[in-house]
Amino acid sequence: MKDKKLRGKTILIVDNNNESRAVIRFHLTRQGFEILEAKNGKEARESYLKHDPCFILLETELPDTDGLDICWWLRYELDSNVPIIILSSKNTEQDRIEGLKKGADDYIGKPLNIEELSVRIETVLRRTANRCSKLSYKGLTIKPIKGIVKFHDEILDLTHFEYRLLFLFLTHPDQILSREQIINTIYKKSEKVINERTVDVHIKHLREKIAKYTDYPYIVTLRGIGYKFSTES
Repeated sequence: MKDKKLRGKTILIVDNNNESRAVIRFHLTRQGFEILEAKNGKEARESYLKHDPCFILLETELPDTDGLDICWWLRYELDSNVPIIILSSKNTEQDRIEGLKKGADDYIGKPLNIEELSVRIETVLRRTANRCSKLSYKGLTIKPIKGIVKFHDEILDLTHFEYRLLFLFLTHPDQILSREQIINTIYKKSEKVINERTVDVHIKHLREKIAKYTDYPYIVTLRGIGYKFSTES
């Protein structure tokens, strides 16, 4: 997946086959997605309500329910507009029509072609980009519409500038940003004069607040160059 603007989205994989979930998780994690998993309908419902994922890959043949019932529940009972791709070994024309009637955005037959799956996900995300503005990386999540930052279930208490910094980094994953670029992007002209040292201090404080919850080095310093939000460890 070439477009990094699509990275950082949270995908819920609902499939009772451990090997199938592992293969999908491996490839999508490498592409920058945050992965949630459920092996049955009960876990799928609980995970959706708790984590509010940006995307769902939904197997139809679950041990405790028909995946299409989950699709219907999401789309018509919860009135959710979360993008859904059905994954199923049932792949007749009538099966696909039924899946789309239940509210799915796409329907892919098994066995899966991972490259095709990646392209289908990218296509649906482009078409439904306004449905989920939040971004997640290794448990760190920002919800721009609500102005909330969380590490898993814990809310981080960030200042105005710390929030702006994190949003900038999350929307430019693995991209080197110079101090000058950061200053020009997050500080308004009407604000007091900002120098590179001020940027360093704000980033230091942001790191310290994140470090209360995890030792993962999200923000990497590149001496003499700038900073990078790393998702590639």
